[in-house]
Amino acid sequence: MKNPAALRRKRLRESGYTLFEIMLVLGIIAVLVGSAIYMLVGNIDVAKEQRVDSDIEAITMQLRTYEMLNYRMPTTEQGLKALVSRPGTEPRPRRWKQLMKSVPLDPWGNEYVYRNPGKGGSGFDIYSLGPDGKESDDDAGKPQ
Repeated sequence: MKNPAALRRKRLRESGYTLFEIMLVLGIIAVLVGSAIYMLVGNIDVAKEQRVDSDIEAITMQLRTYEMLNYRMPTTEQGLKALVSRPGTEPRPRRWKQLMKSVPLDPWGNEYVYRNPGKGGSGFDIYSLGPDGKESDDDAGKPQ
């Protein structure tokens, strides 16, 4: 018959995981998480561009409502703020109504650019300056 204390020590040694096994599992998890993050990096830029498109659609809809109420679009000087607060400059809207609680910022934290009249002399332009925050050809939502 074996010593009961020796049996207990043997069972304690055999139960549980070794440090090597734990480190191996953590290493595998780190590799999997790292590769998933690497694969998702490009999707963030696509998501930001899609958000710009949806913001522009929402703002355009509110601008059209403003136009229906006041028979004209806000001027470039009045800007998109005319959807949030009554413009103080001419031409002042007669039937002004608050159409947005606040004008959204683009995904990079900049204000959307609004021009009336737009490029080409008719309509209006609304677009984001993009990640660089400067007027350039790669601006998101910019008319070509």
